Amino acid sequence: QLQLVESGGGLVQPGGSLRLSCAASGFTLANYVIGWFRQAPGKEREGVSCIKSSGGKTAYADSVKGRFTISRDNAKNTVYLQMNSLKPEDTAVYYCAAEYDSSCPMNPGPYDYWGQGTQVTVSS
Repeated sequence: QLQLVESGGGLVQPGGSLRLSCAASGFTLANYVIGWFRQAPGKEREGVSCIKSSGGKTAYADSVKGRFTISRDNAKNTVYLQMNSLKPEDTAVYYCAAEYDSSCPMNPGPYDYWGQGTQVTVSS
């Protein structure tokens, strides 16, 4: 059974940092593009970042460029999202998603597999 599990969310003050993890089971993550998405209450799900299967290409939403870094450890079957200089507007449920060997899309449509999400709250 293919499964993605996110972890690492929580409550953090503005300016703080969190590292989200996306662990895969039931399949080899190395063959898949992984995207991170987020959804705030009342808003549509938006792309945050993605990384190709080789790790050679990454993409970021303009709102997180310079603050967030995506990386992958294929040996651990895990992808990470390091989030620094967090802002209240980063508050959302964060999801990771997987698609087999594609071009690193930043929209949710092409992704086949999704995790259950992890809550990130940035507040003082």
